[in-house]
Amino acid sequence: MSNNNGKDRAQKAERTIRAHVMWSMGAGFIPFPVADFLAVAAVQLDMIRSISNIYEVDFKETEGKALITSITGSGLSKVGANALIKLIPGVGSALGGASMSVMSAASTYALGQVFKQHFESGGNLMDFDSDRFKRYYNEQFEKGKKVAEDIRKEEKTKEETPKAEEAAKEESVEEKARTVEVEVELEAEKETPKTTEAPANDGNELIVKKLKELAELKEMGVIDENEFREMKGRLIQNFYKG
Repeated sequence: MSNNNGKDRAQKAERTIRAHVMWSMGAGFIPFPVADFLAVAAVQLDMIRSISNIYEVDFKETEGKALITSITGSGLSKVGANALIKLIPGVGSALGGASMSVMSAASTYALGQVFKQHFESGGNLMDFDSDRFKRYYNEQFEKGKKVAEDIRKEEKTKEETPKAEEAAKEESVEEKARTVEVEVELEAEKETPKTTEAPANDGNELIVKKLKELAELKEMGVIDENEFREMKGRLIQNFYKG
């Protein structure tokens, strides 16, 4: 295997592990204890199948299930214990879901790292020694907890960013609308003649100018059609009121 090919496979394996870690986190929030446990097991089996394909290792489901059970013994007991929390009335589902989510993700991460390392060294499912990898699995399990927490924070940030951007855009549109209205009022006061014989064209030119500014804001995408109509109506109303 060339260095470039080995690096490419390692990167694909890491992406595969990360994706399945995220799916394990979602499976951990299933409110039914047995269902979530089985869902995580299915995710982990699919991950091993995918990593096997990346390293061109023959995969058999029966062997995969047996190896997962043998290597994740302690990890599965932790996951199972957290699944039982969901049986507690009232708060069990929420507490158990959060705890199960982290443990499931950590177990999946550790399992993925174990098989990635084994396949990178030229191993396959037939020569896999679960006893030799248990210590490495436990180390990666602890690391997987932090990985799961980092992923959770990243996803939360992704969800909050569009909301913040939308709020900022709305605030910007409102501020621009207030600015245009203030400018209209100030220019109207400035350009109003002292005599009662006010030239009609001056007022018309002012309102047309401000309407053009609103149209430009719409063309630039700063405001949409509905905002344009609303601001135009307020502009005309404020200009001619009184």
